[in-house]
Amino acid sequence: MTHRYVMSVDQGTTSTRCILFDARGRLVSVVQREHQQHFPRPGWVEHDAAEIWRNLARLMPEALARAGASAEQIVGLGIANQRETTVLWDRRTGAPIGRAIVWQDTRTDRVVEQLTREPGAKRVRELCGLPLATYFSAPKIRWLLDQTPGLPERAECGEVLFGTTESWLIWNLTGGLHITDVTNASRTMLMNLRTLSWDDELLDFFGIPRAMLPEIRSSTEVYGTTTTVVPGIRIAAALGDQQAALFGQTCFAPGEAKCTYGTGSFLLLNTGQTPVRSAHGMLTTVGFKIGAEPAVYALEGSIAVTGSLVQWLRDSLELIGTAPEIETLARTVADNGGCYIVPAFSGLFAPHWHSEARGVIAGLTSYITKGHLARAVLEATGWQTREVVDAMNADSGLALSTLRVDGGMTANNLLMQIVADVLDVPVVRPMVAETVSLGAAYAAGLSVGYWPDLEGLRRNWHRAGQWQPTMAQARREAEYVNWRQAVELTFGWMRPVDAARPPGTDVVDVILDDHRRMENLLRELRDDDADRAGVLRELASQLSAHVAATERVLHTDPAEGLVPEDPDELERVVQAHIRDEERTLLNELRRTLSPSDRTALGRAFTAERTRRFAP
Repeated sequence: MTHRYVMSVDQGTTSTRCILFDARGRLVSVVQREHQQHFPRPGWVEHDAAEIWRNLARLMPEALARAGASAEQIVGLGIANQRETTVLWDRRTGAPIGRAIVWQDTRTDRVVEQLTREPGAKRVRELCGLPLATYFSAPKIRWLLDQTPGLPERAECGEVLFGTTESWLIWNLTGGLHITDVTNASRTMLMNLRTLSWDDELLDFFGIPRAMLPEIRSSTEVYGTTTTVVPGIRIAAALGDQQAALFGQTCFAPGEAKCTYGTGSFLLLNTGQTPVRSAHGMLTTVGFKIGAEPAVYALEGSIAVTGSLVQWLRDSLELIGTAPEIETLARTVADNGGCYIVPAFSGLFAPHWHSEARGVIAGLTSYITKGHLARAVLEATGWQTREVVDAMNADSGLALSTLRVDGGMTANNLLMQIVADVLDVPVVRPMVAETVSLGAAYAAGLSVGYWPDLEGLRRNWHRAGQWQPTMAQARREAEYVNWRQAVELTFGWMRPVDAARPPGTDVVDVILDDHRRMENLLRELRDDDADRAGVLRELASQLSAHVAATERVLHTDPAEGLVPEDPDELERVVQAHIRDEERTLLNELRRTLSPSDRTALGRAFTAERTRRFAP
């Protein structure tokens, strides 16, 4: 009997891998080659697209040879790729025009700053679901067009082509097919999320010619056949790497989510066939599109520092010798001892998006040992995940029931238990850790009939480990309050100090003081010896005065019926009110108002709140 396989290519940020999978989703052969990282200037990150192509040309025959297989045994090829990384090449010669600008590259910060002041800037997120940021492809293309003489004219007539790395590889494998899939197109800032096509308004805003863009196709269909390297293999799928992981984790239904834990972490939540516009710091993106079926959308939350915090504990503090040792060290203590570490090494990503934030260690006392620090490092990943999940739940109206996890950090069993505890949902790790490659393979196999349907793929998924939440709700919420207080301490570190502004009068600081005051009252309610009736009266008065001042001074919509009489409902409303203000209102105030304007509003807010407050 001749065995048949699916070939998967994972073109990542540091390497390219080629893997063969069998019908049960098992790895048959794996080969990998790294490519050079180029850092020509501070903030610049580049790849040589020609080197990436040469590596793949070597890897595909190697993967077949290791499995003892021929091209005829490959039913289809699926490609997953680093998203947003921008490649330009000459249509006639096929040669790259300069190096690829990698998704991490921040050289376009001035381009983005200028674009935010342009008419129509507010429409960008409405159309494509993404905020203006250096992260995405459109500013990178704009920068290249601006910096290279003659390039705009050549792009206008289609002599110069753009693609992310899957487009570049498909072009080379097929001898000139210029396509991308909807998941990668959704990360360019140029595709309309609803029509799934290049948007004229976005193209005009960024000044990017349509002639240089690839055709947008679904994630699972036969695009063409390889004509070089290993001729005759059907190219049957393409997805961005995080969307491929979502597919590999078989998160096919709304409310299902996966989180990939690595240097940073990426959490994607399937939101179904309608894009959900985020009001809580998430990215709206395409999850996948199966052939002619409607697209499935996702909310994405990216966390900048998770695994790299463990590396910091190992390499900078030298408290552990290897990354796995952190679990042993953290298990020497029962809890964090009141210590919290917020790893805002270069700002905070979702859901805060504060580039000026810097990390803190809060709650230090002489009681704290290196075991407590190790546990606080692991808990930081858990609490950051909680923030993203809460934001996603608020945006989508879906309640996460289980979190599927993958990535190197999932080998840490204590961390997985912490994540389950802080989320209050089961955390599940799959048998096959290569979920990005598996997702690309699943998509390709589905499009050629190797697997019959999504349920067949679900049956292929097997659990390797599961963690159930064990933390008491009261402790979970009390520690989450402490975590949020620690997060607030990170804000504003890189801002110039306004010496003319009296301390404590910035309206953001005033509102945060109110929040902390109400949270302290909530903690008092949990004290058996507290005057519960008196604390409830004060809490209701504090909330009422705070809401009235917010409505009058900041002109927010009236919050009718916000102060309920039922104690349990009052506690729930206070927590929800604090969470919503800190994720929406305060971020908007920081982003849109000058320090002097915030100071004036702070004084007005304080006066109005004092007038309204009747303890």
